[in-house]
Amino acid sequence: MCSPVPRPPSPERSAGLRRRFAAQARSERPDLAALCLLLGAVADGSLDEAGIDAAQSELDRLAGQLPFRPGGPHAWAVALAGLLGEGYGFRGAAADYRRLESSLLHQVLVRRRGLPILLSVVWLEVARRAGAPVHGVALPGHFVVGFGSTAQERVLADPFDGGRVLSGTDAELLVAGATGAPLRASMLVPADPLDVVLRMLNNIRAWAAARPERSDVSLWAVELSLLLPAHSARLRYERARLLVQRGDFVDGAAELEAYAEIVGAVDAAAAERVRGEALAARALLN
Repeated sequence: MCSPVPRPPSPERSAGLRRRFAAQARSERPDLAALCLLLGAVADGSLDEAGIDAAQSELDRLAGQLPFRPGGPHAWAVALAGLLGEGYGFRGAAADYRRLESSLLHQVLVRRRGLPILLSVVWLEVARRAGAPVHGVALPGHFVVGFGSTAQERVLADPFDGGRVLSGTDAELLVAGATGAPLRASMLVPADPLDVVLRMLNNIRAWAAARPERSDVSLWAVELSLLLPAHSARLRYERARLLVQRGDFVDGAAELEAYAEIVGAVDAAAAERVRGEALAARALLN
């Protein structure tokens, strides 16, 4: 039996969380765990300040159980797999893709289940706190973790599979399975924290798009994406259409008109179509 989907906090608390999320995203060194937990608090009204602090403390506690500097990248990967995968049972399964909680860090820390990217965040944050040379690797369709400071010494691990250390062939098969294309060196570049958060929000948007009754989730995921320093202008169009879908015709029409102004600089025909959508939205007020 599925658990209820988390419900958002009050509008007042949500507004404060979004301001903090935007400030953290625009800081000189964005904190990945803080961003993930603020995202989780926007999604789940039951996550209060004490819960955010408890999640950070849990990451600290787990890091404290790792051996002190066990060796090179491979030794770090094995140590993390032993602690988190074997010891605490963090891993994923196909069913996790059907649950919104699998994209929320505080829930993943409790359930020890999640999507590859959220499990990777657990690995990253625990390893970073323990002093490991670690980074995220955004392979197409499957996020993993890299240990090592240089390409020559890099070791990849798959937290979704309990932290299993990947051979070069394993990584090639993951990419081929997701895209049908070969693994390229550009796919192994360390992922920026903001890119990680945007990919998480894209996952949430995809989850909600398959569930039209949860347009509220689609809306907050789009709005958080718009708070990131770099984002697609088309997200404004997506937000406008969601507002109209949810019955906010005035704000939705205004957003459509604003987006038409942006698009008009490069595609006049597309801008006219969007203005037509804005007129149709305003007509629904009558």
